[in-house]
Amino acid sequence: MTYFHLGELVFKQAQKYKNRTALKYQDATGAWVDMSWDLFAEKVTKTAQAMAEMGVKPYNNVGIYSQNMEKYLITDFAAFANKAVMVPMYATSSPSQVKYIVNDAEISLIFVGEQFQYNNAFKVQQESQFLHKLIIFDRNVVLQPEDKTSVYFDDFITTGDNSESVALVNARIRQLKDSDLATIIYTSGTTGEPKGVMLTHANYLKAMRIHDMRLTNLSEKDLSMCFLPLTHIFEKAWTTYCLHRGIVVAINRNPAEIRETIKQVRPTIMSNVPRFWEKVYDGVKETIDSSSGVIKWLFTDAVKTGRRHNLDYRNNGRKAPLGNSIKFFLYKHTIYYLIKRIVGIDRGNFFPVAGAPLSDNINEFLQSIDVHIVYGYGLTETTATVSCFTFPGFKIGTVGKVMPDTEVKIGENSEILVRGGTVMSGYYNKPEATKEVFTEDGFFRTGDAGMLTDDGEIILTERIKDLYKTSNGKYIAPQMIETRISEDKYIDQVAVIGDERKFVSALIIPNYLALKAYADSQGIPYESTDDLVKNDVVHDYVFGRIELLQSQFTNYEKIKKITLLPQPFSIESGELTNTLKLRRKVILERYADIIDQMYID
Repeated sequence: MTYFHLGELVFKQAQKYKNRTALKYQDATGAWVDMSWDLFAEKVTKTAQAMAEMGVKPYNNVGIYSQNMEKYLITDFAAFANKAVMVPMYATSSPSQVKYIVNDAEISLIFVGEQFQYNNAFKVQQESQFLHKLIIFDRNVVLQPEDKTSVYFDDFITTGDNSESVALVNARIRQLKDSDLATIIYTSGTTGEPKGVMLTHANYLKAMRIHDMRLTNLSEKDLSMCFLPLTHIFEKAWTTYCLHRGIVVAINRNPAEIRETIKQVRPTIMSNVPRFWEKVYDGVKETIDSSSGVIKWLFTDAVKTGRRHNLDYRNNGRKAPLGNSIKFFLYKHTIYYLIKRIVGIDRGNFFPVAGAPLSDNINEFLQSIDVHIVYGYGLTETTATVSCFTFPGFKIGTVGKVMPDTEVKIGENSEILVRGGTVMSGYYNKPEATKEVFTEDGFFRTGDAGMLTDDGEIILTERIKDLYKTSNGKYIAPQMIETRISEDKYIDQVAVIGDERKFVSALIIPNYLALKAYADSQGIPYESTDDLVKNDVVHDYVFGRIELLQSQFTNYEKIKKITLLPQPFSIESGELTNTLKLRRKVILERYADIIDQMYID
């Protein structure tokens, strides 16, 4: 297979696929529109020429601050054609977060999405010595009265239609090198200020090669739903890989609408984080638990049959017994199909999952109802995937086998160390931080603890910096506990507390709708969510469910006290990162009084 520098990828694919669909996206009315490879290449060309006309030079850092949309991808590939470097920012980022990246990367030009991003970026422009120009994707954005410099994207791409810009871009394309810097992706900064991860085109090309070696059951007939933010390395690398494979990419613009858009598109593949599948699991389990009689028996038997067929036999390379195969075939075309059809994944090939711990119970359940999860592990610094499930032969309890041409070893404190062609060149403007995360023999220190099996699979245990040590000297892995507790349908978010404390406690964000339904069924009076979470009966009910979930924990790992909170953790409040990870320091400070109350004898 041929591998193209990202600056020429779209043009090469257009020569091959011509009028075949490259992208699907929604227009202003919500209708899905197809964009051919030819049109995709034409728009990339015009955008690249407009960038050149505006003064974008090779190795300039260009910002993009937007939700997913077709113009996002057009801009990315246009910058690559100019040998420029793309610096993505999450659509949910605050002005202070945008300002930090703009100043650190000395960004003079940002492409913004909608009104929210424009307003924040314009505010930053007023305060930053570096930011001078905004290009606006959404034509409906209302400009600030004093704004005399911003331009709408559709107007911008008409500005480079001249011989000088055409020649400039053509010359730059001829000078593309794999060693060129492609992106600077800033980490979410859970434990300190964000760091800009520098990834070269060679990093992305290596990622393509090793995925081609591992994911042999993909084809041009697949359809990928681009749902995670393109700022996230998982989605960015995955979408780029799909375009490399000639796979149609459907772009979900509004994350809140995924339940509807996924049913409209019915993708065969979609990268996602465990949170999405936890919601699917909760919904299916709720349906099963609320059923009765023959229907409940059929659901239960279907799960049991699928577990034997998919996990005990097929995954181990064995043929299932005739009776199991017949039942599996019947369930595949009835119960499994209906469940998947309701979600919108009935055409599913497989679904890559990474970015956070996925419960083994949920993973096993999904595999049992014929939803093929490819669970993996990676970081921004490794251009995403370090390991992922093989098929057949994956093992629940691991994050898959180490990717081809990738070296992994276990260092001090059980730290996972990685070396290979996908590992970053370093942190932007941070030589000391870069030096600290590499060993003398060139391995990247992931900051994650784990083990390697004899078959080369990684068992991930915990973020080393997240490990708690109780006042009794016992080490606690909070993510492991949180992942297990989050399986319960009444629990939406969990923050485990325990560092330098005498026992483990937790702040619990309930599933408020489910909890209200329970309270109503039990005749428990409440006038507000605050009343509900303070009710002793409700508290004891939730804690009782937690007790059952942690039955396999050692005594010092078990949650001894909980507090139900009336408001969820959020990005806006600073309690979650843009990738929905807990900012533990913020949570500990914000809820210090509530936490202290749980430790009063």
